Amino acid sequence: MSLRIRLARGGAKKRPYYRIVVADARMPRDGRYVEKVGTYNPMLAKDDPNRINLLEDRIRHWLSVGAQPSDRVARFLGAAEIAAKPAIPSQTKQHLPKAKAQERLKEAEEAATAAAEAAAAPAEEAPAEEAAPEEEAKEESA
Repeated sequence: MSLRIRLARGGAKKRPYYRIVVADARMPRDGRYVEKVGTYNPMLAKDDPNRINLLEDRIRHWLSVGAQPSDRVARFLGAAEIAAKPAIPSQTKQHLPKAKAQERLKEAEEAATAAAEAAAAPAEEAPAEEAAPEEEAKEESA
């Protein structure tokens, strides 16, 4: 029998309340469970101490027996330092623009840098040209 430590939903419509339970992985979400090991009330503020209640000794027992926590419960256990924090999954590349759009962006960046360099080059030459008439004026007065 494979055991999972997971959430079982309770509460009214739009007012969720969860029990943290140890259940057979094949049972339905709100179905039969082996033992209740905590509660989670998402309606409370994040800094409220009653938001998550865990029975640490029972959770440690079930983890030692081989129960696997669900993703959400693993985050709770990591925050409570009962178990190791789960790794953050890497972001997929689906949020990035496609190949043609990336090429257009690259061309636009190159055009912008070329324009910036062209604008910077005359600005550097201008002070040198202004300095030349001042030197001529000094030579004439001397």
